Amino acid sequence: MKKIAVIGGGITGITTAYALLRRGFHVTVYESHRYAAMETSYANGAQISASNTEVWNSLPTLAKGLKWIFRKDAPLLITPKPSWHKFTWFSEFLAAIPNYADNTIQSTRMAIAAREHLYRWAEEENIDFDLKHKGILHVYRTKAEFDTAAKVSKLFAAGGLNRQAVTPEEMHSLEPTLKGKFYGGYYTASDSTGDIHKYTQGLALACQRLGGKINYQQAVKTIKADIQQVQVVTAECTDAREEHRYDQIIICAGVASKQLAASLGDRLNIYPVKGYSITLPLKDEISRQAAPNVSLLDEATKLVASRLGDSRLRIAGTAEYNGYNQDIRADRIQPLVDWVQSCFPEVSTEEVIPWAGLRPMMPDMLPRVMQGKCPSVFYNTGHGHLGWTLAAVTAEMVSDLIEQSQA
Repeated sequence: MKKIAVIGGGITGITTAYALLRRGFHVTVYESHRYAAMETSYANGAQISASNTEVWNSLPTLAKGLKWIFRKDAPLLITPKPSWHKFTWFSEFLAAIPNYADNTIQSTRMAIAAREHLYRWAEEENIDFDLKHKGILHVYRTKAEFDTAAKVSKLFAAGGLNRQAVTPEEMHSLEPTLKGKFYGGYYTASDSTGDIHKYTQGLALACQRLGGKINYQQAVKTIKADIQQVQVVTAECTDAREEHRYDQIIICAGVASKQLAASLGDRLNIYPVKGYSITLPLKDEISRQAAPNVSLLDEATKLVASRLGDSRLRIAGTAEYNGYNQDIRADRIQPLVDWVQSCFPEVSTEEVIPWAGLRPMMPDMLPRVMQGKCPSVFYNTGHGHLGWTLAAVTAEMVSDLIEQSQA
């Protein structure tokens, strides 16, 4: 079997390495951090959610973004500072609007296929990642929101996903701790939640048990590729440079994929869309009893809530178009805290652990699984807010491409 390098030790890179190792390939992963899953795969919303695969390419979404442009606490924040990258990305975003329905259906199908791989791998490798098969409940505060959700549900159904409309009374039965006035909801029983960080680290250990090599604290400086081989130049934390040669390479580097692709003659118009989360330690019995067990998505605020084990509650969401900026802003964290105090007032917010990560998002909201211009280069990247949901299936897809290239 040929030697393959995988660039990136997040959920996409590690699932890719694992899928390849299961097929007998020799795999080496390069990760700049000391551990796996230390950036965008660290503290996301935790939802494995086929019911959140609606792409954003629609005029209503664009109208909301423009309306919120001067609100610092807006769920979707587009900073007015111009850049050529932002201009080209939004131009392609607009161009993808006619494909909204088809892309949503495609994304739904991928999500359903992905979770079967994800669950099976965790079971076979005995990975504990706080998995909850409690479903996901989408809640709507107005009739207009609920009616729009009904239209989206038809697209989900075309993609093979069943979710059911529920009344406020049924919502309370599903999740008794939720407070507030809601018009109705949609419940997807087949969806689930889990800790992406714990899963990725567990699967990284499984990769090593299968003979894979993971080079931590090695930043990739340059990649050179031709039809026969790939040269990877890395630098450790000591700045000592090394050269490594492989038969093929797969770029799974999140928002860094754009620059790496450009150095190899490929164009990936990935934009770094910042998301925020808070993790609340449920230290007292009152908070543990008052926190939800069913995962939620509030359409009005675009926030999700997921219970991680008995002692943690994760709140996440928002989308911020502000370039390669990882600053954690207090005015973006506060709406998440306020939401908890409104919907789950008995949950303590005395201790709040904030986090922000950059989602690698393509203009049409679909990941890129493809071969580059150079036949030894491949990509599995650009998953946006659905990396946790889609990574397992795109790992299989890129592994198929590798096998086909060697046939």
